[in-house]
Amino acid sequence: MFHVKLPGQDAMARGQDEKLVSRRVTLPKRIVKRPLKQVAERLLMALFVLFLTVLIVWLDRDGYHDNADDTVDLLDCVYYATVTLSTTGYGDVVPHSDSARLVNILLVTPLRVVFLIILVGTTLEVLTEKTREEWRLNRWRKNLREHTVVVGFGTKGRSALQTLLATGLAKDQAVIVDPSANVIDSAAAEGFTGVVGDATRSEVLLRAEVQRARQIVIATQRDDTAVLVTLTARQLNRGAKIVAAVREEENAPLLRQSGADAVITSASAAGRLLGLSVLSPSAGTVMEDLIQQGSGLDLIERPVKKSEAGRGVRETDDLVVSVLRGHRLLGYDDPHAGPLQLTDRLITIVRAPVGEPPTGRGRA
Repeated sequence: MFHVKLPGQDAMARGQDEKLVSRRVTLPKRIVKRPLKQVAERLLMALFVLFLTVLIVWLDRDGYHDNADDTVDLLDCVYYATVTLSTTGYGDVVPHSDSARLVNILLVTPLRVVFLIILVGTTLEVLTEKTREEWRLNRWRKNLREHTVVVGFGTKGRSALQTLLATGLAKDQAVIVDPSANVIDSAAAEGFTGVVGDATRSEVLLRAEVQRARQIVIATQRDDTAVLVTLTARQLNRGAKIVAAVREEENAPLLRQSGADAVITSASAAGRLLGLSVLSPSAGTVMEDLIQQGSGLDLIERPVKKSEAGRGVRETDDLVVSVLRGHRLLGYDDPHAGPLQLTDRLITIVRAPVGEPPTGRGRA
């Protein structure tokens, strides 16, 4: 029976005030106008409506009656326009001719409606924005397929996502799950969709549409959290590729038993790279270059080309490190690795393209 070793505080557990209370889906931020600019534009529109109403009343001032002095001057026109647009209507200045009343029906009343819409524009905009966001969310859920879910957007999760982006993953095909609302807001500002909440809960992963995901990256800070997330994710999606990170190597078997296809021991991996760099700084530099996609040398996974089928491992165009045949991983020097078959996949070292956009190359 495996026991999970707890390494201490976990970023997935901090911020209790941000957990559960604010679980939601946050779509990428859209560019909006500055608030002061919006207020200035609305003020100008309101003044324009007021000016237009004053002009209409002034041109037909003979059709209006002022109970105070029986004459309607410019001040009276401004006064009438103001109280009319604000729906106050004291009744001291009124239209009495048929033409003035017809103008009020056809022109002044619509202008009053426009003026009121401008005055309550902030409220209407909020309602409209909520409707628009709901529509965007429904469309996002409908179109999202074969995406990547990243649980935990700390250093490990961010680095993993950057690697996937460098090898061709589109931003709209990545969903981030994190308990911190601030982290999700930051991710949304970078163009990612985020879900705030505890990923050990099924309803949170369902918000991320994990049941339709192609691959799931679990980069939590606590090993026990990683185990629970892996169990939950595997229960919701039997076919997704799940890659998880753990701090302690003794917890790796438990992650595999929970349903992870690959487990990376972050502490041990960093330690091995440190040791290799001590023995050979150049070898350490090469290894770091290999795991950093998009520059220098890249370690990739790709299918066997038709022209390579039937050949030996050393007869390919790229430098082959391993051959993946079914569920077996064969070294380049394994006598069973050749001849290559069309169903094989190759782990190769290639030179990263310079000045070219990322392609959908296979990843090791």
